Amino acid sequence: MPPVPPVTLILIRHSETQWNHAMRFQGHGDSPLTHRGQTQARAIAERVRHMAVDTLVSSDLGRARETAELIARASGHSVQLDHRLRERHYGVLEGLNIKEILSEYPDVYRQLITEDPDFEIPRGETHRQHYQQNIRVLQEWSQKQPGTTAALVTHGGVLDNVFRYVAHLDLNKPRCVLPANASLSIIQYGSFYGSNRWVIKSWADAAHLENLEPNPR
Repeated sequence: MPPVPPVTLILIRHSETQWNHAMRFQGHGDSPLTHRGQTQARAIAERVRHMAVDTLVSSDLGRARETAELIARASGHSVQLDHRLRERHYGVLEGLNIKEILSEYPDVYRQLITEDPDFEIPRGETHRQHYQQNIRVLQEWSQKQPGTTAALVTHGGVLDNVFRYVAHLDLNKPRCVLPANASLSIIQYGSFYGSNRWVIKSWADAAHLENLEPNPR
């Protein structure tokens, strides 16, 4: 009997934004793509165009939608929105850089860097709340028709949560992978080594970005 084909998710971090470039916390706050970000999005769009993708899904935040729309333009897909693919809500820290945070909210920052998954940022959310929301998306996709392939445009914090979930890493540990803007990661759900589970096929692949010019600083 031939093996059942896995469900495949192509996970794409949104392209560079103005706040990324200025090193500001974004969260549910938002800023438009930079010129370089638009170029990144066109590069990832060209790559996705040559992949067998059934569905294109995006976080409903503007920077992810803008990236997804450029992918859709190249691939011919329509964009479905899923709010559960949003970045963590950073509350009072959103829109600020580290210098401003240390000046205005030093106690919040000290708590944040302890990696306590149950620390709730004022007017924001905990890491655990964000993780649970993201993981519900994976749990739903694991039940999809075998052989389905979807591209999901999302955020760095979401990718961190996906990596932790698939690799069975604790929430109280610091991030160990830092995917670049417009990088591509692939996970699959199926029968691997005798059990049904998610596996990582590739992570933070940015080969399509190698020849792009850096932003001036």
